[in-house]
Amino acid sequence: MKDEQLKHESEKLSNTIFEKGMDRRSFLEGTTKIAGLTLGLSLVNSLNLESAGATSKLGLHKKPDLVFPVISDVHILKSGTTDLQKWGSALHQLNELVPKQDALVVVGDLTENGYIEEYDRFMSIYDIKKQPKAVSMIAIGNHDYWNGLSIMDSQKRFIEKTGMESIYYHKVVKGYHFIVLGTEDGKTEGTFSVKQIEWLGEQLKLANTADPKKPIFVFHHQPIKGTIYGSEWGFSANKDLFYDTLKEYPQVITFSGHTHYPLDDPRTIHQKDFTTLATASLKNMWVEAGYIQGELPKGAETFSQGLIVEVHGDKVLIHRRDFTQNDWVGEPWEIDCRGKKYSYKYTEMRDQVKPRFPKGSSISIVDTTSTEMNIMFNQANDNSQVHSYKVVAKNKLTGQIAKEFRAFSEFYKDPVPNPFVQPVKGLQPGTSYSIEVYAIDSFGNISDTFLKIDGITKA
Repeated sequence: MKDEQLKHESEKLSNTIFEKGMDRRSFLEGTTKIAGLTLGLSLVNSLNLESAGATSKLGLHKKPDLVFPVISDVHILKSGTTDLQKWGSALHQLNELVPKQDALVVVGDLTENGYIEEYDRFMSIYDIKKQPKAVSMIAIGNHDYWNGLSIMDSQKRFIEKTGMESIYYHKVVKGYHFIVLGTEDGKTEGTFSVKQIEWLGEQLKLANTADPKKPIFVFHHQPIKGTIYGSEWGFSANKDLFYDTLKEYPQVITFSGHTHYPLDDPRTIHQKDFTTLATASLKNMWVEAGYIQGELPKGAETFSQGLIVEVHGDKVLIHRRDFTQNDWVGEPWEIDCRGKKYSYKYTEMRDQVKPRFPKGSSISIVDTTSTEMNIMFNQANDNSQVHSYKVVAKNKLTGQIAKEFRAFSEFYKDPVPNPFVQPVKGLQPGTSYSIEVYAIDSFGNISDTFLKIDGITKA
């Protein structure tokens, strides 16, 4: 009776939100209003409403040989509703987009701290929304250790709550090999022991012997340093052994979470000796340090992204999904999976083209105070992506640089703002400045030309 009452109240509130025409972003922010409702069948069922508009399928011409979603960093809390809403919404969209999944993989940080209540809330949604025929594979992340327990007890809790056989294991689905690794403690950068890496080598050998022409899928929470966008957050200990073990098999495709970096950046796929992919996050977005917007830009809390992987013969397609926007991120990546005949196209050196401002691009000063100028300009163009801008303010009288900084192009927004408005702060009152703006793409290429405007701060 209590479950039915809660179900009625939760569905009534959810219907009210949607009847008012609230968009997805507003809904994410507004769900905190139902924080008083306890978790139960009520909230779980009401989550079916969350992505009612997600009716499009992947749109491919033929049925894939294998298809599975990969998501990570769910970070379920002890209480609240926004975390559950995002978790349920992602699973619901995936079910609509891929109604017949062969597997579903979660690459770590299921919980915020690894508490029993957090696992229970994670599994309450998962057990109802997962597809019964899809093989569940879940990795442990560093946050899943932050519960005050010993390492062994944290791992035991993870295994008991998720039903996984170990913190690292090997499964075969429709003839394709999935190797799931587990970080071995709560250290932020991650720990993968020599023992586990040697085990990985054995499993890779088995998979390669079974069929050297098929991709081998490997999952681990923290990324390998020096690979994908955000891999500065990866692990250092045993990194070379880990990498060298994988590079013997060019058909390997690895997936890592942890960074929360957006899939919008082209560097979230990396190929050299094998393929490495990031999986973003359902909790929030992080970006690299050193930019004026900060590592958690405005709106980062509404972020939620993941992947859908399809295999078609010797091709693997990676679809990037933005669950918040209920839309795709860019075009699918296509990976050639023909063993040692690989043709890697997502390499570090794949882009040598400099961004450029379109002909007739304008820049103006839209507001001025005694210490600040707000400039507005047309975004530059690039063959891959304009990542950021270098802004230089020079004192017109002395010619010296008074202010220099880098600002994201806000490539992680949908749509990307154009024209772009950027405050230039920390200037002196009553002073003439010349402001220059250079465009930079994701691979560090800087525009040859720049936009320039002169202005005077108020006295």
